[in-house]
Amino acid sequence: MTAAAAARRRPLHEPGGPAVTTTSDELASVRYIVDDVAGAIDFYTTHLGFTVLTNPAPAFADVVRGPLRLLLSGPGSSGARATPEELANAGRNRIHLITTDLDSEVDRLRTAGVFIRSEVVTGPGGRQVLIADPAGNLIELFEPAQR
Repeated sequence: MTAAAAARRRPLHEPGGPAVTTTSDELASVRYIVDDVAGAIDFYTTHLGFTVLTNPAPAFADVVRGPLRLLLSGPGSSGARATPEELANAGRNRIHLITTDLDSEVDRLRTAGVFIRSEVVTGPGGRQVLIADPAGNLIELFEPAQR
């Protein structure tokens, strides 16, 4: 093992602090609680360009796009069962996907029947719109401002 590889495998924490063991060369994972794992797989692979990593459905599957691993946890999964009932609804947190042509992407998704949750909003950094997966989890599509 090279010195650089060994350094990446060391916990990223100070003595006595939290041990963060995800290294910079690993996928970043986000867990979404979904009602229907198969439906979520279909949504993310069909509409947003994810590919299936593992699929032990109906309880769980994970899909990837670039460095993002999206954990799709159905009602029978340990991830969903660990969630207190009062927190079981989809939240305001969201994954953020970049596009180079937001208008075309919104048109494509709307034609495909994807639920567009907001109007396009423009700010100094670019333009964005929110869509929702079948369980109501938000996904932000973002087009950076031209510089």
